[in-house]
Amino acid sequence: MARRWWTLPLFLVSALAPSFSLAGPAFENTAIVRTIELGGSLVHVSTTYAVRALEPGQTTYQIALSKVERAKTSWLEAKVKGQTTPLKLSEDESSAEYLLSISLPKALAVNGTLNLVLETMQTHATHPFPKQAAQNEPQLLKYETDLFTISPYTTLVQRTKIKSIAPNVISYTTPHDVDSFVRDGSVTRSGGTITYGPYHDIQTDTDFVARHQQSVSVHYSFDYPVIEVETLRRTAEISHWGSNLNIEDKAHLHNAGPTLKGHFSRLEYQSQNFQRKQAPHILSDFTLHLPPGVTNAYFYDQNGNVSTSHLRTAPSVAKGSKAVQYSVLQLRPRYPVLGGWNYSYTIGFDTPLQDSVSYDAKDGVYTVGVPVMTPIPGTVVNDAEVKIILPEGATNVKFVSPFPEISNSMSTHISYLDTVGRPAVTFTYKELDLQAHGHYLWHRINDFVQVSYQVPLSAHLKKALSVSAAFFSLFAFAFMARRVNLNLHKK
Repeated sequence: MARRWWTLPLFLVSALAPSFSLAGPAFENTAIVRTIELGGSLVHVSTTYAVRALEPGQTTYQIALSKVERAKTSWLEAKVKGQTTPLKLSEDESSAEYLLSISLPKALAVNGTLNLVLETMQTHATHPFPKQAAQNEPQLLKYETDLFTISPYTTLVQRTKIKSIAPNVISYTTPHDVDSFVRDGSVTRSGGTITYGPYHDIQTDTDFVARHQQSVSVHYSFDYPVIEVETLRRTAEISHWGSNLNIEDKAHLHNAGPTLKGHFSRLEYQSQNFQRKQAPHILSDFTLHLPPGVTNAYFYDQNGNVSTSHLRTAPSVAKGSKAVQYSVLQLRPRYPVLGGWNYSYTIGFDTPLQDSVSYDAKDGVYTVGVPVMTPIPGTVVNDAEVKIILPEGATNVKFVSPFPEISNSMSTHISYLDTVGRPAVTFTYKELDLQAHGHYLWHRINDFVQVSYQVPLSAHLKKALSVSAAFFSLFAFAFMARRVNLNLHKK
């Protein structure tokens, strides 16, 4: 989920191997299996390390990433295989390389073994090839990666599996000069899966990386639009008087698939829809999962209201319930979005505040969970801004973001019937992809910004007193005005 971890030092280096000696011979990789699941805007990579300790009392294991791989990785997480609790990850600030240090759950004795899994999500890792496609042509993408998984430790055997959703793989790279590491074959194909390896006795010295590391690519067919959200501006306004949480999103979509070759034919587009053979690089509609209990949903673009949408609402879920349900909003843009085309739109909706807020009567603290975004499946958000507007008079504002943010700031938002304005907290993010593991669920607390604050009784009454004072002043003015004689002469 996530974005690039800008809060951690970003290593900029020209070679990986020199610093591998920092790790020492503390471990040996008995096996490394890397599985790459190809997609459009997102590519999921899962790497399993079968680790054996060579020295006693080892508590930290290091993982190396190449400069290219680290640049396109927006999210990463390490776990023990078969467990769900993430392990602590850090990057060595004193190192000049991309070395990730993982804190092991327990110290390993000599010859102790452990299976670690590193999950990463890559964004902008594929590109259309060819770059142009006619309206009735398929969408072909290309993905490139390094052949060998580099590690600070010697690896006895490793393999890489690259999986395509569709079995239609156009071509793939056959590696060269790897006969000394291969016993059965350097590359095999089974349907939409390309397997490189197994390769044996992979070393970590500079000479090995310089002589044998090489790039491999897979050219494959992808049957879904490659959509990116260039910018997302989310505004969430909390109202205690209305017991309401209003959320509004302003999004700018971009179809990153192959650009249109030739001109657009509305007749051909309608014919494809009738025959249910629409080109995969055309976005005609998409679906959003909204929280249960939504009301007053709206959808418009730069030209005005868009009526080609459909909302199926679900009732609110009791707080603490494990039931999983959500409202479904089906959106159809005003026009089909082809490769290279853009579409800007705004959606908004209201939800009952009691579904998102909790109150600590002892300390008088309200805690509200606001979702970071409403994702479109399979997309990445390049630039996101989340602004949460609190009730007027809120004090002792504290907040926790589910992901490391680029920045956060406090400001004052002035709306109608306000006196001094409402406090607002704003977060900015980069490279958000909340589809990292399966479906996005509204009950997952880890995907919400948690904001806590206090509202004194005087602040609750301020708006009512202000409105009352305004009306009283108006009536008093009218009362006095009726009794003022503006005639120049008395009758």
